[in-house]
Amino acid sequence: MLNRVILIGRLTRDPELRYTPSGVAVTQFTLAVDRPFTAQGGEREADFIPVVTWRQLAETCANYLRKGRLTAVEGRIQVRNYENNEGKRVYVTEVIADNVRFLESNREGGGGGSTPREEPSYNGGGGRGGNSYSRNNSNQDPFSDDGKPIDISDDDLPF
Repeated sequence: MLNRVILIGRLTRDPELRYTPSGVAVTQFTLAVDRPFTAQGGEREADFIPVVTWRQLAETCANYLRKGRLTAVEGRIQVRNYENNEGKRVYVTEVIADNVRFLESNREGGGGGSTPREEPSYNGGGGRGGNSYSRNNSNQDPFSDDGKPIDISDDDLPF
């Protein structure tokens, strides 16, 4: 059996970071994902999908994601239920993310505060929940054009 989902969309609001009583970080946010067709009036419709992240990924999302940011989420769909104050059974469907990719930097738009942030870069990591992030300590663009041709030998090219 397989329960896997991949979504690309924009955050509808800043992520909400909380901690369980045992100290485990959990972040919730909603992703607006455009539907692949337009309505009769030519308007685009979207689905608003709740996403939950846990532990280190939750803290990373809370620190770097902001309302409007284009984001890719990979995870699984989970349906849970509980009884509300009125005694009615409430069902909640959400995506439990184990991989989140930030598809825009703060400079490319997509909202965010006025303070510049250090962007994380994904280093791969292995297995479930093995995502590792590192911080880019250099704001200098190594590919900036200084007017000189780039000298690369054919042996350095991967193809």
